[in-house]
Amino acid sequence: MSGSQQTRLASLHDVELATLAAAGDRSSFGELVRRHGSGVRGLLRRMGAQGAEADDVAQDAFLAAFEGIAEYRGEGAFAGWVKKIAARQYLRRLQREKRLAALALEAEEGEPGSPVHADAAGRIDLDEALKTLGAAERLCVSMCYGAGLSHGEAAEALNLPLGTVKSHVKRGLEKLRTRLAPPGGASLEGSRANG
Repeated sequence: MSGSQQTRLASLHDVELATLAAAGDRSSFGELVRRHGSGVRGLLRRMGAQGAEADDVAQDAFLAAFEGIAEYRGEGAFAGWVKKIAARQYLRRLQREKRLAALALEAEEGEPGSPVHADAAGRIDLDEALKTLGAAERLCVSMCYGAGLSHGEAAEALNLPLGTVKSHVKRGLEKLRTRLAPPGGASLEGSRANG
């Protein structure tokens, strides 16, 4: 691809690129992958996929997006559309491995005796904090806050009832608040007088 063609593609909106890709222009779709690849991989990592697995699922998601690009009509952000595809791909992978049921059960039972405070230095990375959540909570929080999906969109992508997604998000956020609370016992909830 020439420099001028690359510059032209970089100046186009995602909807325009998707329209060109649907007409068979592979370089337009390549620009969409370049723009949104790291965001998709980041979401997958937050959902629990490890390095190479996140890359593999992201690649599968972009292949599925390319094959179904005519279905994208620009009604929402392309990033959200492809992240939904990636989330579904990852969930299918988990289901194939029969791990989702066991991980969801773990999330339901919780771990009442587990430590919830930050490490010795009093600092913790958000990704590390997300790893302490149950799988279902991590998936729902990541999809709603990492991918920017609404609770309804996450419920649709996960094929779960809306109330279940809302519950997982609420529990996950409560655990994160507790986990990320400053040392000394003052939680974020405790510092708000009348919520």
